[in-house]
Amino acid sequence: MNSSELITVNPKILGGVPVFKGTRVPVRTLFEYIERGYSLEEFVECFPSVTKEMACRVLECSEAALLAA
Repeated sequence: MNSSELITVNPKILGGVPVFKGTRVPVRTLFEYIERGYSLEEFVECFPSVTKEMACRVLECSEAALLAA
């Protein structure tokens, strides 16, 4: 699963903010939850339209992008 299968950027959805594909949940919300000390399970509970697999893959893709830089 690559980032285009996980994330959508569409000007008609939240003004083009990157969201989890098939949802209206901004990707940045995942990072905000983690920064505030919430667990991945708590994030998924609050945003059930995002699966745990989707959230994990976004984190993995982010890590890979940062380490490749």
